[in-house]
Parts: sequence; C-alpha cells; structure tokens
Amino acid sequence: MTSQQETNKTMTPMELVCPAGTPAALRTAVDAGADTVYCGFRNETNARNFPGLNFSLKELKGGIQYAADKNSNVLVAINTFAQAGKTDLWKRSIDDVAQSGAHAVILADLGMLDYAAQNHPDLRLHLSVQAAAANADMINYYASEFGIKRVVLPRVLTVQEISAINSEIDIETEVFIFGGLCVMAEGRCALSSYCTGKSPNMNGVCSPPGSVSYEDHGDHLESSLSGITINQYPKGEAAAYPTLCKGRFESEGVSGYVFEDPVSLNAAHLLPALQKAGVTALKIEGRQRGKAYMAQVVKSFRQAVDAVATGSNVQLEELLAPLTEGQKSTKGSYQKTWR
Repeated sequence: MTSQQETNKTMTPMELVCPAGTPAALRTAVDAGADTVYCGFRNETNARNFPGLNFSLKELKGGIQYAADKNSNVLVAINTFAQAGKTDLWKRSIDDVAQSGAHAVILADLGMLDYAAQNHPDLRLHLSVQAAAANADMINYYASEFGIKRVVLPRVLTVQEISAINSEIDIETEVFIFGGLCVMAEGRCALSSYCTGKSPNMNGVCSPPGSVSYEDHGDHLESSLSGITINQYPKGEAAAYPTLCKGRFESEGVSGYVFEDPVSLNAAHLLPALQKAGVTALKIEGRQRGKAYMAQVVKSFRQAVDAVATGSNVQLEELLAPLTEGQKSTKGSYQKTWR
C-alpha cells in the first residue's frame, strides 16, 4: 500500500456496522444512526440460527428498501460452512442475496466464495470473521482469488497488529468494538459441538437454548448445558448465559474462568487508535438483542464515531455498562488482555 493510500484510510470516517436479528431490529438500528446493518436468513447458512430470529427473502428486501430510504446499507451474512454434499441451500441463499439489492454478502466458506465470484461477479464480497484471516498473506489470497472487498478481522489482534495488516493490504478492514466476545477460532468451536451435537460453524448455533438449563439450589444457582454443569453462582451474583468457553471450572485446585470471563467486549475508547490504524468499519455484535438494546448501543456509538471524525471524544463507559454481559467489559485482545 502506498503512503497516500494509507493516509486516505486513516482520514476516512469509519463506518458503523450494526446487527439486526429481526426486521424490527433493522429498522431500529437504521433509525438510531447505523451506516450499515448486517443480518442473515432464517436457515443454517447463518451463524446466528436461533428460533425467532432472522429474515425471509421478502423481509430482507423490505429491510433493504427501508435502509436505502435512509441512506444505509444492508449486508447479508452467509457465514457458516456448507455441509459436504449439501451445498444447495448455501448456493440458493447467495443467489437470493445477489438479486435482493443488498450491498454485500459476508462469506467464510472457500467453495461459496468461489461460487459467488464465478456466478455473481457484480456481487460485493466481504470475508467473514469465521474465516479467521489474521494476517496479510491470508487476506491478500482471498482478495486475489475471489475479489473480496472487505475482511472482518478476528478478535485476536492488537491495534498495532491491525495497523501492520492494513499497511500490507489494499482492501477494507472491519473490526468488532462491542458485544459478545468469542474467544475460540471465531465460531469454529469444538466445545459446543461436543456438548450439544450442534456446530456453531455448520449449524449456526453456539449453546442452543434447548440445551440450556438453570437450577436453583437455594444458596446458589447452577447453569448447565446438555446436563453438563457450566457454572455455579452464589446467591445474588448475576448469572451469565452458559457457554462452555465462559464457564467456571476447577483447574489445579483453583476455581475460575479457564478460557475467558463472561464479559462483553467494549473498545469504545480505542476508536481514535483504530481510526489511525486504518480501520474502515466498526462492528457491533448482537443479533440476538432486542430493540431497546440496539437503540441505546447504536445511538451511543453514533455519537462516538462522529466525535472521532471531528477530533473530539465521547465517554461511553457509563452509558454502555448496563448493557454488557454481567455488567462488566474487557478490551479483549486489542490490548493483549485476551487469554
């Protein structure tokens, strides 16, 4: 990348990319100031394949029109990996996105990237975080082979590492700034698959609700996943959703969180540094979240992103603290606090 290209990247206002699990959430995010909204179909092509969420093709088209009327874009995540010998659903979904008017499709599967590039050359392709492309060589490969225009970077990189990647690539980068923190290989989690029989990267479900249970023992609350105890909370302690990677276990006689605490990512105060690192877009996680959550988070980050663009700053910690998991947050790997 030339020095002029790098300068242009750091000067361009960052795009605010927000989640939408339902048509109502899409409208809420757009009204609250989202530049772009991402969503998925109501099937296994979507890594948030939960009951009551997601879009039919008709609903997607309606959401795209609503967003367009307010100068916002819609991205569609087809971000699971197609099952061997059963790729028709993924291909049909890509075909649907191509004729829907969506701004881009977010893909992870190599075969589906190839299908989209070959059959829909005018369809803008974004590389999903599920592809776990964490270095410039990987990203440049996807760009040269499939023509991707943007990569969603894994949540395992520091700001300095993101800056170094941006100096070696000529496509856009998108990073997570708020919401649930996946600490494994971005959805390719063998723990949930082993415990529940449902794969995050193929079926689109991590710790599916049907496998979750809570039992009150009086002095403590116990959370389980498919009958496996994930955590025990003393009376009065906030209970997190039971995902294995954020469970509390005993290891070498010490009880604690072996992989990661059940807290949310909040990189709000790093926005100026991410702008300087050449980041194109800032992504909020949370397609399972309701309208009230979406409205407050998107409005808050809208103010912050606009402030960064003018060289000022907005403090979001107090505004966002009630919306984080366990009312706690982490900067994650941005400052090497991720384990």
